[in-house]
Amino acid sequence: MTRVAVVTGAGRGIGAATVDALVAQGCNVVAVDRCRDDPAIPYAMATRAELDHVVGRHAERALALVGDVRSESDMALAADMAVEHFGRLDVIVAGAGVIAGGVPLWEMESDALDAVFDINFHGTRTVFSAAIPHVLATSGGQGRLVAISSVAGMKGLRYLAAYVAAKHAVIGLVRGLALDLAGTGVTVNAVCPGSTDTAILKASADLYGLDDVNEFAQHQPVGRLLNASEPAALIAWLASEASSGVTGATLPVDGGMSIA
Repeated sequence: MTRVAVVTGAGRGIGAATVDALVAQGCNVVAVDRCRDDPAIPYAMATRAELDHVVGRHAERALALVGDVRSESDMALAADMAVEHFGRLDVIVAGAGVIAGGVPLWEMESDALDAVFDINFHGTRTVFSAAIPHVLATSGGQGRLVAISSVAGMKGLRYLAAYVAAKHAVIGLVRGLALDLAGTGVTVNAVCPGSTDTAILKASADLYGLDDVNEFAQHQPVGRLLNASEPAALIAWLASEASSGVTGATLPVDGGMSIA
């Protein structure tokens, strides 16, 4: 049996690394990304070329879909594509996320605040809601939902109050949804990466006026930035049948940042 996954935010960073990890584990994947910039977000989003490059690494094992996690119809299309092309849907990884802020909350532009909540929180809710009926119908009681939260979902970070709140909300969603799915065999968990060497970390450095992303490493006891493959490895395990005893959990892959 070949398991099938939908991964959002798949064009680069942790999302792209998760596609690689899932395919290496034997999954087929529908890789989803918006592939265009958002005027409310102060840095460039992944491009269609980046998404195509991720999918191109995996021949017939992965399909690309340009879709926005804020769109119920786009997320329904992603779930339908998985079932129509690969015959089932077992795994959802809600990986699309953005960051904005760099100022006290009361000085943050409303459009930026709305985008942070709409993509990080409502985007997670939207893809899960679209996919769960398919997962329940086709996964044989071995469905896996994984939300990429953040270490910001476990603690406060200065000048990122909206992002912190949205990532805390993702964890609350996971905990409640795990109970909604009790008894079905479908599990729901949150992964909380720390400072990971990705485009969103460069955006974070810009918000703080830092010249070098490696300055974030001082906040992690491991003494370095994480590689995207490290959180992706935990996500891939949570997506597997081996993780059946874990649900409603919040699991950090943060180099110790949450305890520092």
